[in-house]
Amino acid sequence: MYRHTRIAVPMFALAHAALLAFVVAVPAATADDGQAAFNNHCRTCHSTKAGDNRLGPTLYKIFGAKAAAAPGYASYSLGLSSSGITWDEATLENFIANPDAVIPNNNMKPYMGITDAAVRRKIIEFLKSDRG
Repeated sequence: MYRHTRIAVPMFALAHAALLAFVVAVPAATADDGQAAFNNHCRTCHSTKAGDNRLGPTLYKIFGAKAAAAPGYASYSLGLSSSGITWDEATLENFIANPDAVIPNNNMKPYMGITDAAVRRKIIEFLKSDRG
């Protein structure tokens, strides 16, 4: 029995050290996750910098803004211009998931939406942040 104890303690310590190394090596979710999600899904057409309109309008300070109101952007669709929408979390959540279901006749083609709710949440949190 003494011999098993001498073997078990070092094996336990080794397993514990390996688990600790794994936990330390796996990064926690960070604020950069939202920016990465935005970059992967939105940055081709949109920016989050003031006045940086691209194929789509800047999304700078989008929360609480009226749809089709980014200064200097003149290519809004009739659907978006006449929507009367104010961008809040629920509206953005639904729009990012399926733009056509929220605002028919928008100019978001070929974008079809993001089905992953976690990715949408990261993008929305990024847009709400001071960095977005």
